[in-house]
Amino acid sequence: MLQIEHFSKTYDGKRRAVDDLTLHVAAGDLFGFLGANGAGKTTTIKAAVGILPFEEGRILVDGLDVREQPLLAKQRLAYIPDDPQLYDGLSGMEYLNFIADIFRVSQTEREARVRRYADMLELTSRLNDIIGGYSHGMKQKLEIVGALLHQPQLLVLDEPFVGLDPKAAFTLKELMREFCAAGGAIFFSTHVLDVAEKLCNKIAVIKSGHLIACGDIESVKGDQSLEEVFLELIDHA
Repeated sequence: MLQIEHFSKTYDGKRRAVDDLTLHVAAGDLFGFLGANGAGKTTTIKAAVGILPFEEGRILVDGLDVREQPLLAKQRLAYIPDDPQLYDGLSGMEYLNFIADIFRVSQTEREARVRRYADMLELTSRLNDIIGGYSHGMKQKLEIVGALLHQPQLLVLDEPFVGLDPKAAFTLKELMREFCAAGGAIFFSTHVLDVAEKLCNKIAVIKSGHLIACGDIESVKGDQSLEEVFLELIDHA
């Protein structure tokens, strides 16, 4: 579903933020992308969703090259950044209708999906409020609803649990499991290692732009906790 092949990204012609990264996310995978701040996670994610240009390698979404076929590739995915980027002058419902219009979601389908996901995230009563008055967590919930409206095949999430209260975080985990069980794929970054350990079937660890571990979570961590393995990898790589 997501193929990153020998991806590299250099800033200012000098600083190599990511160097020769290759990893594959298959349908059904709940894939955690781990690393310290500045390791290259967000750079990789932004390149994967077509926001950030890059010089070397290829990134494919469902077989579509994000540089050569950007619109078709973006139709198959949804992206949620770590800092919600919304239109503060719109109401929540106006924003969701805007997203549904972009992806040509029918009125019947959008109403059913908004009702389901907004109810699950306890956002329905605030959909007519202006987004500028939302808290960070409410904006995050709105982005989650918007991301699911067009039934993407791939979800790419950057620190999706930041700002969510415990109940909303639990609901998001359930939605993520449901999404992958239905044949979708999720690629997400997180600093919350116990969440990754319980949620993911595969993980990758990146340090200073280099991949230092990747595979099924059980084979990567063995008999240790993910936290122990992660700290060992970061300290000794």
